[in-house]
Amino acid sequence: MSEQIIAPDLQSSVLCEDVRCEFNGMQTLVGVLNIIPTPKLPVNYMRLCIWTRWCSGAGKFRQRSKIIGPDDTQTIAQAEVEFVLKEMEGHATNVHYFGGVQFQQFGMHHVEIYLGDELRLRFPLPVVQVKTPGA
Repeated sequence: MSEQIIAPDLQSSVLCEDVRCEFNGMQTLVGVLNIIPTPKLPVNYMRLCIWTRWCSGAGKFRQRSKIIGPDDTQTIAQAEVEFVLKEMEGHATNVHYFGGVQFQQFGMHHVEIYLGDELRLRFPLPVVQVKTPGA
């Protein structure tokens, strides 16, 4: 008898600077980002993380996360992970760690989350120029 595969819902996706696993098993998201302000380019991040939570599905799946440049063709960072949901009431939490991410252009970047080859979420990540105090 084959197992029924039911595609899960993407409950949440957050871009942040770090994800820490606490002693009690809970996760703490540090430095949640919705914009990247910088006085000049390039701007480098030693670490960026994409935290995702999937639920209401069953089966084995592959998640791909990408950070895309403002031209919508340049992939700045990408990672993949396979995960399993054994029951409809379960959930899976994935964290993609990206090291040495460099933004070389101002403008509207995007974060994309795929389930298999299907785009499930795309959200904006503006990289904006800010003036330094006294400049």
